[in-house]
Amino acid sequence: MSSIAPVLRGARIANSFAFGLQGFFFAVVLTELPQQKERFGLSDGLIVGSVVLVSLLAGGGSVAAERLALHRSSRYTVRIGLLLVALTGTMTAFAPNTAVLLIALGSYGVAVGIVDASTNMQAVFIQLGYGTFILSSFYAAWSAGSIAGALFVSGCEALEVTLRESLLMAAGIVLMAGLLLGPRLLAPRDAEASPGEAVTTDDGTVAVRAYLAFGIAMALVFAIDLAVGNWSALYLTDDLLADSATAALALAAYQGTSLIARLGGDPLVRHFGPRRVVRTAATVGMVGLAIVVAAPGPMVAIAGFLVAGIGMPVIAPLCFSAAGQLTSGSALDALIARLNLFNYAGTLVGGGVVGAVAAAFGHRAGFLIPLSFAAALIVLARMFPSHREEGKRPAPPAEHALLDE
Repeated sequence: MSSIAPVLRGARIANSFAFGLQGFFFAVVLTELPQQKERFGLSDGLIVGSVVLVSLLAGGGSVAAERLALHRSSRYTVRIGLLLVALTGTMTAFAPNTAVLLIALGSYGVAVGIVDASTNMQAVFIQLGYGTFILSSFYAAWSAGSIAGALFVSGCEALEVTLRESLLMAAGIVLMAGLLLGPRLLAPRDAEASPGEAVTTDDGTVAVRAYLAFGIAMALVFAIDLAVGNWSALYLTDDLLADSATAALALAAYQGTSLIARLGGDPLVRHFGPRRVVRTAATVGMVGLAIVVAAPGPMVAIAGFLVAGIGMPVIAPLCFSAAGQLTSGSALDALIARLNLFNYAGTLVGGGVVGAVAAAFGHRAGFLIPLSFAAALIVLARMFPSHREEGKRPAPPAEHALLDE
């Protein structure tokens, strides 16, 4: 590992920035939706539909990432994805009408899926190289990037920077950073070079069961995450009669503790093992969401979202990490890309099903669904490895042994 360690450190830094860039531009797009609404006279229904469109097409982007990675490499796919984010962001900036805007947002959705899948591919390979759990740190970078994106838009608004100019600046940041950092990602000889051999039992069922369990767990986590992002402010304003300034604190509390939890997630997994961390995180998340559902007023609900943020966000990287033990080599690219599809299934549930229940019975009732998802995650925790050596690199074949010497 002595000679490859600098390569791994450089790849970890580069991939952390890729995660951060993804979170940064995603936050820019979401936080500038009100300006797009005013610019083009969009209805609330059309905005919700565009968010769903981005999620659906992101699933297609994840499939495209699988094909690109198998044909070239995950490093190539990350760089292509970031380039597409910059290009579609530019297209959004210059959209002359609603139709072109929706096409640009749909194209951006494809780019999101490509970057999501390929950065997770790189993250798993980098973790295998380190031989210890480090995946939460990449998700912390995403959280930090999303906070930076929201602050970027806030600053642009305060300085009266136009919507077009702010989008172009954000796209330029993604483009330049991607060009500078892309070459430092893991090359195929350091990542996909090892043969892909699935881990199965004699009847070949255990790996499939484990893969589905990790996928379902990830879908539940992202459904909870999007439910908080989409409906927390409306719950506080419509059901708990908070003002808009107070309502915004719900998501801020959740995202703030999410960043802290992800920063501290890696050492916890190394010490206690994935299974105990998932079970504990899901339990903490369930307690937080129970406080949200039972909240008599806005401040108690905000406290509940804060508690939920401590637990739920550490589970998604554990899903990718555990799945990374099921195979290796180029086959791992395909597995991660397919697992990433559960992400978008979860966002559709969190945005659609929870919203439908909230519309029919109120947002308090809607949050019973994320609460039940957290309870289900406690049950699914038993499918995660119990040992503390999560992320250990399998022994390399003879022809690649020199990489690690």
